Amino acid sequence: MTNKSLARKAKKICVAYDGMERFFPADRLILTGNPVRQALLDNTCTKQEARTALGLQADRPTILVIGGSLGARTINDAISEGIHRFEEKGIQVIWQTGKFYIEECERKAREANAHYVKPQAFISDMAMAYRAADIVISRAGASSISELCLLGKAAILVPSPNVAEDHQSKNAHALSDKGAAVYVADQEARQLLVEQAVALVASQETIQQLETEVKKLALPHSADIIADEVLKLAGLKA
Repeated sequence: MTNKSLARKAKKICVAYDGMERFFPADRLILTGNPVRQALLDNTCTKQEARTALGLQADRPTILVIGGSLGARTINDAISEGIHRFEEKGIQVIWQTGKFYIEECERKAREANAHYVKPQAFISDMAMAYRAADIVISRAGASSISELCLLGKAAILVPSPNVAEDHQSKNAHALSDKGAAVYVADQEARQLLVEQAVALVASQETIQQLETEVKKLALPHSADIIADEVLKLAGLKA
């Protein structure tokens, strides 16, 4: 809603996806993508090196679960109920729960006698966590989508239903409709998410297909492009 309000007076509107003319004047749109933290792109560790740095087993399949800095109730519930599936398959899970859910998720992991599922309130080194993961389970905020595209990560996207005009579902479909991510609706996540994740980790062919397609959607120079547009509007660059 804020974006729509500001767009009325904007000379240029920088967007991350195609199809935004549904919401904004087409003649003012410019496809730039979203800038991401440079540290994510600078990390060149292999999966094995990243896993070792995070205290994980280097050669074991690994899933990164992120629900935003505050966590995501639905995703946390799904992972909690599926701990036994990850354990029996020997899949490591880097599980960012958010600070509001960490005690509950740690309790669930203890009750399951989990060896491979590692809940933590916050991940301080996201670059290393991304590098360690075979696949990522994530909400579908704009920044997360941009990171996944630029890093070429296979992902299962579970859009948050608690956002204006269901925009995370639109974000997720921008990838899943092009074969660049797996889409799981929030209301179906408790039943489907863990099995989808276990199946995806087991299929290297599908992972590679998703990685190939998601890289095609990456816009790697977003910050520079946006800065150039600002300078042009200010009359400081031809």
